[in-house]
Amino acid sequence: MRELQAHERPPTRGATCRAALTPGDGCFVSAFDCPPCPSSSSLPATEGRFRPWTWTLLWALCLLPMSGGAAEEGQPRPATKEELARYTWLPAQAVVRPLEAAVAPPEGYTRVPVVKGSFGAWLRGLPLRPEGTPVLSHQGGRILAAGDARLAAVAELDVGTANLQQCADSVIRLHAEWRWASGARERLAYRFTSGHLAQWPRYAEGDRARVSGSKVTWVRGAAPDASRASFRAWLDLVFTYAGTHSLESLKGRPSREDVRPGDFFVLGGSPGHAVLVLDVAANAKGEKVALLGQGFMPAQDFHVLSAGGDTGPWFPLEGEDVVTPFWKPFPWSSLRRF
Repeated sequence: MRELQAHERPPTRGATCRAALTPGDGCFVSAFDCPPCPSSSSLPATEGRFRPWTWTLLWALCLLPMSGGAAEEGQPRPATKEELARYTWLPAQAVVRPLEAAVAPPEGYTRVPVVKGSFGAWLRGLPLRPEGTPVLSHQGGRILAAGDARLAAVAELDVGTANLQQCADSVIRLHAEWRWASGARERLAYRFTSGHLAQWPRYAEGDRARVSGSKVTWVRGAAPDASRASFRAWLDLVFTYAGTHSLESLKGRPSREDVRPGDFFVLGGSPGHAVLVLDVAANAKGEKVALLGQGFMPAQDFHVLSAGGDTGPWFPLEGEDVVTPFWKPFPWSSLRRF
């Protein structure tokens, strides 16, 4: 992942401040004891005394770190109240990096517009763990080292303890979390591989799926429960019986010209694979690149992939296929949209 260049920090309070820029001839003169600037004979020597104008500058430089300003862009910080409401799985004390702040577009590219409140806009704020975080499995084993060239970042998203939240499941999980947080819970519904629809409202009312081979029936089997814990249990049910074939069968099939954050590439199979388009940027020529994220087998942390080329973690979208590090190329015919 290409690191963002942090602004140089000013000296800490109480340290010797040697950063006061004296006008004239482009040289630096300390506000404390120093010899006269050899290239600026017109300026009086500062040895042993202050210039009056330096007081204001010194206070600004020395007290700035104490001012409680915002964290540097892209650096880990406590999640805001708005983020805790938008990404409802986060614990109250979560420390995060929003995707949009942590991963800048390549030089010459700008992020494409997204509709406010859309799945794509929500994904741009996806909370990430600190740099240097490895990808772990649902059992805690290391899948990818933090320095793996194919890894750009790891999402701050629980994976559960069962081997369920894999590739297609991760795409469903994020889309479901967006709907849950955005107040569209009545629209939460995903299909099993068999084609049967698993609806959250029905599950919340107490109905449970009875699966026999490829046959699914719904019967009343529990008390009504619309809690967050019940929602996660419903998602695990979906993960158990849905997969890449479920996503591949979706009718939303955007063109390559219309690709947007929230779309995904999927190749159905046993196994198959799916990667989620987290963001899209374009240059003045109309050429596009995308940030891609995935879960994988076994169930593991959802992570942002890195293309590793001239565009850093962003994947070029100008070819006939989209090439990713862990699967065969995705043709444009495999692009889908919820």
